[in-house]
Amino acid sequence: MLPSLAVLVSFGLVVALLTITPGLDTALVLRTAAVAGRRRAWGAVAGIQAGTLVWGAAAAVGVSALLLASQLAYDVLRVAGAVYLVWIGLRMLWSAIRGGTHGDPVLDTRADSFRAGLRQGALTNLLNPKVGAFYVAVLPQFIPASAPHLSWGLALAGVHVLLGTIWLGTLLLLARSFRGWLQRRTVARWIDGVAGTVITAFGVRLALEP
Repeated sequence: MLPSLAVLVSFGLVVALLTITPGLDTALVLRTAAVAGRRRAWGAVAGIQAGTLVWGAAAAVGVSALLLASQLAYDVLRVAGAVYLVWIGLRMLWSAIRGGTHGDPVLDTRADSFRAGLRQGALTNLLNPKVGAFYVAVLPQFIPASAPHLSWGLALAGVHVLLGTIWLGTLLLLARSFRGWLQRRTVARWIDGVAGTVITAFGVRLALEP
């Protein structure tokens, strides 16, 4: 038994608000689409959505709940995620200051690799325990106790993935439409500066949260 259309629509309304709220995923995809190649940008979108599916499945079977119940496990994931985000953000800021990304396997615009974007998007999502906390808080409200939790969790997370792909894909295409202007040296440095600041701030906030 899978969720009814009414349940899927109700859950979709909840995650739609989360999806369109500017945040880490938006900053990562816009920066990648504007400065890096198309394949890498779509890889980042796919990685983010793959992470969403993993969190949805984990929350459905109780893994995320166990993670949140263990302060040590949560802190380890939180600190790892914070370090990763700060590392990425500071590299973008350094790129903005230096005026180029050549030689940097993380930021090099020549590395137009779907796999590189997939890896970066997935790590960014999976190392963010707030996504798991969201699913632990929300999924129980939509999954009946007698329902098969894993299939329901994947179905509901699939709605989130669909909406996220549409939204991030739209932003990606818009950024790509202006790519000629966005790749100008001054503009690219400004984009790296803004995206680096946002991502670093997310990492610091994640590290300092109680």
